Amino acid sequence: MAAPPRALPIDGHVHTEWSWDAARGSMEGTCRKAVDLGLPAVAFTEHADFVTIHDGQHALDVPGYLEAVERCRARFPELRILTGVELGEPHWFPDAAAEVLAAGQLERVLGSVHCIEVDGRTVDLSMKGLLTPEVAAALMRAYLMETLAMLESEPAFEVLAHLDYPKRYWPHGELPFFENDFEEEYRDVLHTAARRGCVLEVNTTRGIEPHRGLCPGLTVVRWWWEAGGKAVAFGSDTHEPARLAGGFELAAQVVEAAGFRPAPEPTAYWLR
Repeated sequence: MAAPPRALPIDGHVHTEWSWDAARGSMEGTCRKAVDLGLPAVAFTEHADFVTIHDGQHALDVPGYLEAVERCRARFPELRILTGVELGEPHWFPDAAAEVLAAGQLERVLGSVHCIEVDGRTVDLSMKGLLTPEVAAALMRAYLMETLAMLESEPAFEVLAHLDYPKRYWPHGELPFFENDFEEEYRDVLHTAARRGCVLEVNTTRGIEPHRGLCPGLTVVRWWWEAGGKAVAFGSDTHEPARLAGGFELAAQVVEAAGFRPAPEPTAYWLR
């Protein structure tokens, strides 16, 4: 008899209508989807971004968000719902980051880099046309150096999110992406994250093509194990209920192949 399929891990990186860029987000709808999928838990890690370069960007209303979580906990008692936040570039704005963390109990805190400085201006690596074949490698190295700076800073966060975020926007059709081209920079980041006691997130980018959306992939997760990293988290980074836990079956296989195993408690991080 075939073994039953393994339960999916907790989705620890989820956005709802409380994030400024989640127009299709729904906390209640996401909870309903999580129950349908049989997820053990979900963490709503809403954006707290302090670089204001996008239209429609606004601060996170932490009290309002926490009230919404409590309503969903009452409505979906079978689902464990974790509070959380995704701090964007917290090392650039330590006071603002500390203010968000002091505004209420946040159980899962992600540290993220989306932006870097290029020629004296702040850019988000997701900006269309930025990662051209001519400059992509230099921008990737600059991104990893900025991630290293975040890891060496004071603001408190536990999970290092989407380590190779630029891979999503890489010009794959014109320039292959090879992690080994950036091995030294990756390993510096991973060793620093391990010394800090961080958890490495494997972000599935809502289940899009793995060569673009699995951040990071098997090579880097293996480097994390070699660096002494103790734990791995999973996150879809979804901004709508329909794509919750997208790509998690593959992500779980990748993480296991790198040497990490599910913890006995289903909502915990996977451990070495």
